[in-house]
Amino acid sequence: MPEAAQCESREEKARSLAPALIWLMAGGAGVGVATVYYIQPVVPAVQAAFGLSSEQASLVPAVSQAGYAAGMALLAPLGDLIDRKRLILAKSGLLVLALLATAVAPNLFLLLAASLAVGLLGSVGQDFIPVSAHLASPENRGRTIGLVTTGLLSGILLSRTLGGAVGELFGWQAIYFIAAILVALLGLAVWRLLPRQPAFVSGTYGSLLASLTTLVVHQSVLRKALMTQALLASTLGAFWSTLALMLAAPPFGLGASAAGAFGLAGVAGALGAPLFGGFADRRGPMAAIRVGCLLVAAAFALMAFEPQSMAALIVGAVLFDLGVMAGLVSHQTIVTSIDPAARSRLNGLLMTAAMIGMSLGAAAGGWAWSIAGWTGVCLTGVIAGLLALLRSLLPPTISTRSKEIAS
Repeated sequence: MPEAAQCESREEKARSLAPALIWLMAGGAGVGVATVYYIQPVVPAVQAAFGLSSEQASLVPAVSQAGYAAGMALLAPLGDLIDRKRLILAKSGLLVLALLATAVAPNLFLLLAASLAVGLLGSVGQDFIPVSAHLASPENRGRTIGLVTTGLLSGILLSRTLGGAVGELFGWQAIYFIAAILVALLGLAVWRLLPRQPAFVSGTYGSLLASLTTLVVHQSVLRKALMTQALLASTLGAFWSTLALMLAAPPFGLGASAAGAFGLAGVAGALGAPLFGGFADRRGPMAAIRVGCLLVAAAFALMAFEPQSMAALIVGAVLFDLGVMAGLVSHQTIVTSIDPAARSRLNGLLMTAAMIGMSLGAAAGGWAWSIAGWTGVCLTGVIAGLLALLRSLLPPTISTRSKEIAS
């Protein structure tokens, strides 16, 4: 039987998901990705503990983020080559060791090496996305992916709060010991509850990585999703790279803690993920994506027209975050439906495109700030949102197996 047909027959056997299994996948996504972000609020404590310069201290979170990006590109595709349950268990076990190594690192070199490993293995959080897509029925796939994405986003948000609080009370190493325990408990729960998912493709690791290029070249629906989500994600980079500068300037004159508090706007995105996932199930993912693009453009337009209004800033932050998350959940629904045998690779490509978009958006936001201040940043967000909308309206350039998704 062809591999694609085997995948579809497997899906026919798993049409309903127990709530406990959905909670496990959502919690696993959050626990996994949180390990990458614990370092951010405790950088000053790490700097003091090792006697580092600010430039040296900033390398630690940067290396962790680089490891996470590498994990998405190099490790996520393995979910198509081996049993995803085994992959999650293996990465979780190694992640426990990396977290403990971070906590006991005696010097900067070993701390950087351990942080790189944490970022690389913290990509285990993303492995639950293709698992949820495989286990969910087609009519509930968007909502299920949305719920798991809620767990992922909550992990990112709460990691900074938890890391800062624990670091202040017990020292920066304590959060890594706690994280190691949480990941170990996650591994135990996965071992007990998560169904096995046998390999979907055969071949070598090298051929698997080579297939990433093949997927991009031959799947125009995928290229469309990558471009549109990168444009939406670029607004995150532009906003967060300049928010502290804007809040520090008149008329606000606020410090870094105020900028950090805007992270709570991400809660709206996390809670909105399953709602937009359900909307995608009912109306189609492209409809949800276009609504998301409009929300992003409208939010930055609001912030541009009312630059001295804190209320407009808060509302704008909530709206554009909702728009970006609407695009992400809907694009995950699209790309994981292109080829059931390649879901891990497809999700990895989507998240890599999003991270590239955020990086480019941060650079564009910084340039816009230097030229035209907050108005320039908001104009950048409006343009990115409208370009994403335009790309979502244009059809793919070639036909694919997923014509019904592309329209």
